[in-house]
Amino acid sequence: MKRIGVLTSGGDCPGLNAVIRGAVKSSQQLGYECVGFLRGYEGLVDPVTYKQLNNKNTSGILNQGGTILGSTNKGRFVARSGVDNREELDIELLAGVKVTCEQLDIEGLVCIGGDGSLAIAQQFHEFGIPVVGVPKTIDNDLSATAYTFGFDSAVACATDALDRLHTTAAAHDRVMVLEVMGRHAGWIALHAGIAGGGDVILVPEISWNFEGVCKKIIEREQQGKHFTLVVVAEGAHLPDGGMVTRERRAENKQAALGGIGNVVAAEIQTRLGRETRCVVLGHLQRGGPPTTFDRVLATQFGAFAVDLIHRGEFGRMVCFNPPSIESVWITDAVSKLRTVDPTCSAVKAARALGISFGDCGTKGSPFAAVEKASAERPEEAEAGFVAAR
Repeated sequence: MKRIGVLTSGGDCPGLNAVIRGAVKSSQQLGYECVGFLRGYEGLVDPVTYKQLNNKNTSGILNQGGTILGSTNKGRFVARSGVDNREELDIELLAGVKVTCEQLDIEGLVCIGGDGSLAIAQQFHEFGIPVVGVPKTIDNDLSATAYTFGFDSAVACATDALDRLHTTAAAHDRVMVLEVMGRHAGWIALHAGIAGGGDVILVPEISWNFEGVCKKIIEREQQGKHFTLVVVAEGAHLPDGGMVTRERRAENKQAALGGIGNVVAAEIQTRLGRETRCVVLGHLQRGGPPTTFDRVLATQFGAFAVDLIHRGEFGRMVCFNPPSIESVWITDAVSKLRTVDPTCSAVKAARALGISFGDCGTKGSPFAAVEKASAERPEEAEAGFVAAR
């Protein structure tokens, strides 16, 4: 009997088990056996470690965080050391993976991961290994898909944190700084900041300065509001262009980010003399059960990935193009990161609410550009204006 292989690679996030479950159930419907390789790509070679996946051992995992297959972002399979730096895998390693797939009669391999993990899948495809990709990252920074599963769950976690910080900040007239994940993209900070009533949002895509942050805090105090919520993405650049890291960058690895929240909090307290506290969510955003949205999206991704294998469409990545689940070439998905457009409707809506991005902001209506486009090209701009509102 032909088999379909499944693996989870890179950092964990809510929804991985839902993808596995979706792949297993749809595989059985099409007459395939399903095997899961353990600890990501490491389970494919020397020693090969896998287990049979069936309805029994995947029952009840839909709402579980983490992954029953285990995952890793270390080891022999490293295909990206930075946002644009591709590392070539060893030919013998690729040959070993191909032999494993042939010996186990793997019809196709479902690789679930972020940009780095899918860059590995792309090299598999180029070597003749039958793979399809499933996009996974809480940062929501993979191009060619509107959303990745795990993002909604991470935003829910950050929003809940802001809800809780709001009450304690108001009780003590404090400035509270919440540091969230987001290496190159500020999607979590942006969405959680809007949903959680943040007053200042700092993201990698919008240049900011401490004067702009302090100006917003002072404006709130002049309005009788003696507390402020600041949301900052871990990858937000400092005003001088630098980034805050937890440790020095190791060879062939991206720098470990973290600590910008404490830097921002300390600067606010020094400049304004206001009592300021910082909370770093860190890996709390990766844990726990997935939201309803992520469960549905992940399940669809798993089922669609199996369908791509059944149709022999390898080298493709499943993507969400609302309202449809579609596919694109993996190479197109990992060639460019999806970052926050400073002029997107979410940023404009935030500015319209008075949320500061630590910059000078815009004069007049944040939707002025859209309204101007409406006058020039009414048919093309109508959809954009509705989305902005």
